Amino acid sequence: MRTSLSIAAAMLSAAALSGCVVAPIGPPPVVYGGGVYVHPAYPMPAPGYAWGRHPHYGYGWRHPHHGWHRGWR
Repeated sequence: MRTSLSIAAAMLSAAALSGCVVAPIGPPPVVYGGGVYVHPAYPMPAPGYAWGRHPHYGYGWRHPHHGWHRGWR
């Protein structure tokens, strides 16, 4: 009797906690060589832009159709 109660309690707690899954909010930041992540200096200019790293110029906002925001001067 005692064993069946402990098994029932274990199954009940497992069933109650099975829905406790925390999903991450958005993709994790991408860290490039050197292990340094650079935060954006200003907010996202418009929908569709993503914070990314240019191999030569460094970090900036990039749009898949419009290219880099503010260009590279």
